[in-house]
Amino acid sequence: MSYTAKDYGKLVGMEGFSETLLKNHFTLYQGYVTNTNKLLDTLSAVIKDDKGGTPEFAEMKRRLGWEFNGMRLHEYYFENLGGKGSLDKSGKLAAKLAESFGSVEAWEKHFRATGAMRGIGWAVLYQDISNGQLINFWINEHDAGHPAGGNPILIMDVFEHAFMLDYGLKRADYIEAFFKNVDWKSVESRLK
Repeated sequence: MSYTAKDYGKLVGMEGFSETLLKNHFTLYQGYVTNTNKLLDTLSAVIKDDKGGTPEFAEMKRRLGWEFNGMRLHEYYFENLGGKGSLDKSGKLAAKLAESFGSVEAWEKHFRATGAMRGIGWAVLYQDISNGQLINFWINEHDAGHPAGGNPILIMDVFEHAFMLDYGLKRADYIEAFFKNVDWKSVESRLK
């Protein structure tokens, strides 16, 4: 079984994101898909050759987490973009945000602050599937820092490749553009 890169070309033309930035980002994502497939194929061959106890196997297995999560986080990210509306304040997501953070505005302030932190990574709104609570997390690397049992609801890429071409060091301007383009229906559909 192999993964196929999804086509997110419909996002080209989105306000606040240049075509060059998006196309570079799509190419980066396609690399994660390609490398995920290569690693899965190679790992299968190593196991078939009964070499699962080798350092090479261990390093490839660790690398798989980086490549796979890089692929999947980009898919979530691109799929929660392309919207032009605002969050339905009477919807299920708004109610859950208010329950978890006190208000939608308090959640957004917290999420923006998380995304504005120095460093590379991801700002992710997760739902704890054991109790339904929503929590904002900073994910420093693709393969580390994800909460066990967490369901990703809203994903914002804050690695430099997501914004520096268009915004330079003005991460706050990128975050503003991100929020103008969230597809809130897609985000709400991820709630469990």
